[in-house]
Amino acid sequence: MGQIDAIESRRGASNKSIKSIIKHFLSPQILTNQKTEKKEKKKKSRMAGVELLLPKEYGYVVLVLVLYGLVNVWMALQVGKARRKYKVMYPIMYATADDTKDYNLFNCVQRGHQNSLEMMPTFFLLTVLGGIRHPLVSASLGLFYTFTRIFYFKGYSTGVPKNRLSIGLVTSNIL
Repeated sequence: MGQIDAIESRRGASNKSIKSIIKHFLSPQILTNQKTEKKEKKKKSRMAGVELLLPKEYGYVVLVLVLYGLVNVWMALQVGKARRKYKVMYPIMYATADDTKDYNLFNCVQRGHQNSLEMMPTFFLLTVLGGIRHPLVSASLGLFYTFTRIFYFKGYSTGVPKNRLSIGLVTSNIL
């Protein structure tokens, strides 16, 4: 501490005040707190990009996408039931009159599911991208679309392809 005393005497400051200041800034607790604060700032700066990119309501968008996936699993199970019922075995994708007499009924069930699978990438992309800016609107429209796909599938599965357009409200007689 000889150098500190020399510096203090040249400046004319009291030894007690400068020594206490130096001890305060060089204490191990202060140094570890400063290191911890720097680490926390780095973590926050890394996470800030994610927080700015996705709004807090984005979870609703994810839930709608999961629901759509579950609806497609349900449709796949319906296709499996139709395969057993109409005796259409794998690897036949679409039945012909040679395969079964109810080939049209099976094909309508298969086509309803196939169409939902074909639309899935576009639906997912638009919902994910729209949800970044407008998550509640995107989730709401996605939920509506998901429920209309159920009606579309049920209508198509009747064996009358025009029923796919009924969306549960209008019968095929009007169409």
